[in-house]
Order: sequence, then structure tokens, then C-alpha cells
Amino acid sequence: MRLPIYLDHAATTPLAPEVLRAMEPFFTSVPWNAAASYAGGREARDAIERARLSVAHMIGASPDEIFFTSGGTESDNWALKGMPVPDIQQRPHGLVSAIEHSAVLETADALRRAGWEISHIPVSPQGTVEPDDVEKRITSRTVFVSVMAANNEVGTIQPIAELAAICRSRGVLVHVDAVQAVGSLEIDVRKLGVDLLSLSGHKIYGPKGVGALYIRQGLPFGRWMDGGSQERGMRAGTVNVAGVVGFGAACDLVRKKQLEQNARVARLRDGFCKSLQDRLSDILLTAAEAPRLPHFAHICFRGVEGEAILTGLDAAGVYASAGAACSAGSRETSHVLRAMGITDEWARGAVRFTLGWDTTEEALDYTVAVLEEVTQELRRQGR
Repeated sequence: MRLPIYLDHAATTPLAPEVLRAMEPFFTSVPWNAAASYAGGREARDAIERARLSVAHMIGASPDEIFFTSGGTESDNWALKGMPVPDIQQRPHGLVSAIEHSAVLETADALRRAGWEISHIPVSPQGTVEPDDVEKRITSRTVFVSVMAANNEVGTIQPIAELAAICRSRGVLVHVDAVQAVGSLEIDVRKLGVDLLSLSGHKIYGPKGVGALYIRQGLPFGRWMDGGSQERGMRAGTVNVAGVVGFGAACDLVRKKQLEQNARVARLRDGFCKSLQDRLSDILLTAAEAPRLPHFAHICFRGVEGEAILTGLDAAGVYASAGAACSAGSRETSHVLRAMGITDEWARGAVRFTLGWDTTEEALDYTVAVLEEVTQELRRQGR
């Protein structure tokens, strides 16, 4: 067994060798700007369009509905800030779930400062959005509802198709942050009935710094960045050709390996959780009764600080996290756990383990042994 053991695949995934090989020519022998009119530029443009097709196939979309961005955060910003506002005298209204990623919550707050009314949709103790809670909060002024496909901290899967059907019946647009879900769930925008969907490359064994926004064909959506005519005039700026090619290659790879790997990882995750429950006391498996992503194990350790556990794990060569990587370093308990009604006594001891294609049973057995030793020592010290 080799150290370190990486159990933070929800934060980012290692770049797959197949993806790196697809990208390499665009760093070296094919360095051309895709906006150039000569043959090299056409070669780069053709590569971008092949990648666009791969991303579209991944989510059941048409290629002309895919717009490349710098990642999930930009896609979320574009989706919410680009919402078409009807010509109404009253203040426009948006709904976001209480457990969204900060990329959505902070963007919604920016809309609030710009004059929107923003409401938060509560979640159940298992971290799921109830369709009735969405329906009763929609008003005549509601423009959009934004609910993530699966939560990035505890892994709960949301009933997107049911929520979207409610919104369609009320003439409300639906945005889905699918950054954490793609690669672990089958995503089909037609079956789900959503209008906008955010994606990111580095969560699916692709490169960092590239993502996409799906915009349903026919949706009147405005230009995001001014300048050149890239991305069909919607997002100006020189396209990251190597990154886009890598994103497309990652989508192709995930489509081939998703079913087999998800089943394998889910078995490992379930065995890991059972071992923890058998060997450690005062632990809570978060959202245990809800549908969850197959690679997520979110555990709360009562009476122990999560950051202290992570320090002990790190010293033993195990990499995990307390929650979203974007919130690392914050001393506040997770907004997701608060929304689920988990008390501070438990929430302060939260640790998220997320498995990947390279995770082995041996590595998880080692992690359980380390956790047993670390938590016992921390409790002895009163930490």
C-alpha cells in the first residue's frame, strides 16, 4: 500500500492518464489559437467542437446548448446572473436550496443586493429538498429555482425531475448545479426537464480550470462576457483548447467506466462505513437514509473536533476533508449540516471521505485503524 491515501475526490480528482494524453498535443504540437483563420486555428476549433459533442453526450444535450467556461463557479454565476427577467413592475424572485454550494449561495446574495428577492428552500434532516416545499414557495414573481443535483458535502441526491416538473407547470426556470453529480449519476437534461445545468472538468478526472454551462435551446439568455466572438458570441475570451479537449476526453472516459466504477466504489464505501460503526463509538453517518452518491461517506464524530481528526489523518498519510474544499479554513460549522438540523456537538466533528477509482479496500482498512487510534487519543485529551 502506498501513501498518501487520497479520500477527497469530491474536492478534485486526479487527472486520468488517458485525459492527459488527449491534452498533450495542444500544449506542444498544436498550440494554435482557435480563433485564427489559418489551418492550425481550424484544427484547434475542430478539437473544441469534438469536445463539445462529448460533453453534450454526457448529459443528453445538443452540442449547440453547451458553452465552455472556466469551471463550475463561473457556470453558476452565469446561470443565475444571466436569468431573463420578465418585464414586470414587481421585484423578481428566486429560490435556492439552503444547502447549495457557495458558488450559488453567494451569487444569489449578489442578486439580492441588486434588487432581487431571494428565498431559501429548507431541507429534510436527511438533506433532501421536498417538492412540496418548492411548490408552496413559488409566487407570481418567481423567475428561477436553483437546486443542486447532489450535495457536495454529504452527497444527498435531489429529486430534480420532480422539482423541474413543478417549476415547468408554474412557468419557472430551473438551474441545476451538477458539478458533484456528473460522473456518479446518469444526467439527462431532457429527462430531467431542466433549463440550465453547471458542469466542471476536474470532478470527473479531467483538468482544473474548465467547465461548461448547458443552456436549453430557445432560452433567451444574454451574453456573459464582452469582447470577441468566442462561444458563439456568448462568452468572449481565448478558449482554453487543451483544457476543453481534456474535459471532453474525461466525459468520454467517464461514460465508459461510470457504471462499473460506481458499483465498485459503493461496495467499498458501504464496507468502510460498516467498519467504522463496528469499531468506533459516538459516530453519526450523515444522511444514511437518503439516496447518496456512491463514493460519499460523511461522518460526524461527537465530542471531537473535525480539524483535529484531519490533522491526525494527515500525519498518518490519509487525505480527507471537513466539507467543501472552498470553505476549508473556516471555523464555522457547515451551513449544510445546520440546514439539516445537526447540532454543533456533532457538526464540529464532521469529516467527509470521498472515494475514487484508485481507492482500495486495503487503504480503507488502514484509514479505519488510523481513525480509531486518532479519535481515541483526541477524546483522551478532551479535544
